[in-house]
Amino acid sequence: MRYFFEISYNGTHYNGWQSQLNATGVQTVVEEVMTKLFREKIEITGSGRTDTGVHCEQQFFHCDIEKTFDEAQFIQKLNSFLPKDIAIHTIRKVKPTASARYDAIERSYRYEIARTKNPFLEGLAWHFFKDIDIQTMNQAAALLTGEHDFECFSKVKTDVNHFRCDIKKAEWKSEGNRLYFYISANRFLRGMVRAVVGTLLDVGTGKTSIKDFQQIIKSRDRKKAGANVPAYGLYLMKVKYPSTVYLK
Repeated sequence: MRYFFEISYNGTHYNGWQSQLNATGVQTVVEEVMTKLFREKIEITGSGRTDTGVHCEQQFFHCDIEKTFDEAQFIQKLNSFLPKDIAIHTIRKVKPTASARYDAIERSYRYEIARTKNPFLEGLAWHFFKDIDIQTMNQAAALLTGEHDFECFSKVKTDVNHFRCDIKKAEWKSEGNRLYFYISANRFLRGMVRAVVGTLLDVGTGKTSIKDFQQIIKSRDRKKAGANVPAYGLYLMKVKYPSTVYLK
């Protein structure tokens, strides 16, 4: 039987989601605990990768489990064995061919910026103190919506077949001393959101004009875009699936 597990985690102490030979990914930690509890090898497939230090409010992974178990009781048991910075929230039965990675139809991220120094946000939001024009940044962000080639915001060494993404939403919101960037799309490239935020902040500080921003997208050249902002301000907020993947 195939299941979708809903997971969240604080990414501070992990080298992203994916298992790696010389670093600890969230995937490795979860697989080890599930293998121990089921007493058989469990391999999981996530809805996508997150970079080192990125946080996650909602992500999904799938796996095949032949043993029968009580889902509510297993969530409690699983959470008691997992580290305090990783939590499982729901388990749902899905179709045998359902994929947490390939069946996802939309992913949403949030980037958090602290406008004043706040020790309680250390590792959870980036302190950016320069004066910025939020209205101009939103004008530039609006240019991202729709389907475009975003190679200019992608890490150079990546194994994707193409760089096209369909962005549904991209906007900045200010609340008190906090600034948030929200972006949703059908897919994202490696390092894309952090590069987008860095480039939009260049627009907000006057380093890059809106016309220049348009040219950066058209260039498909990562060197022309802004620097990646720190990973610890980034949160994977939500992953959506069509209702047809679930078993009723």
